[in-house]
Amino acid sequence: MATDVPQHEKRKTARVGLTGGIASGKSTVADFFADLGVPVIDTDVIARDVVAKNRPALAEIAAAFGRALLARDGTLNRSMMREIVFADDKKRRQLEAILHPRIRDEAWRQVSESTSPYVIVVVPLLFQSPMKKEMDRILVVDCSVETQMRRLLMRDGETEEQARRMIAAQASREERLSLSDDIIVNEGSVEETRDRVSELHKCYLKMFA
Repeated sequence: MATDVPQHEKRKTARVGLTGGIASGKSTVADFFADLGVPVIDTDVIARDVVAKNRPALAEIAAAFGRALLARDGTLNRSMMREIVFADDKKRRQLEAILHPRIRDEAWRQVSESTSPYVIVVVPLLFQSPMKKEMDRILVVDCSVETQMRRLLMRDGETEEQARRMIAAQASREERLSLSDDIIVNEGSVEETRDRVSELHKCYLKMFA
């Protein structure tokens, strides 16, 4: 991916898109960058805010998928929503059409307020997202499908069938790696991953100074 940005399009703060498959360790890597003082904008966090109770996006979801998706307290039943969209590509795309423009706008708003040399923008589905074209650098957290499966079964208590559906619904490992400018292989120790983040942080500070 080209990192040169035309002069008239240069931004004060560079955007490093952080992506990876489910259970690859994106949150761990993002936390390590945050520990180094780098602002982290997580689109999953934004997504939760976007569908908070009484927000327009939640009303639109209820209209599109039925009010059965709302819990008794009026919040989104995330578990039910996840089961629906990971089992039906059409419904997943329908949900994305509701959420993604709102998430993208809020992410770029937060970037515009930063004065740091660069920010980390966590986008799990970056391969499928138009946001990838607006990144200055793309960092992929990589691990094997076997590792993803093991982590999903242990961490989230998913069934093997649901875990496989969740992995299959995302871009393949090869597709994600095809986007990458930088890679963190998150199969080793926590210390190894932290050291790799520190190394990249130094590179990014020089690159985006």
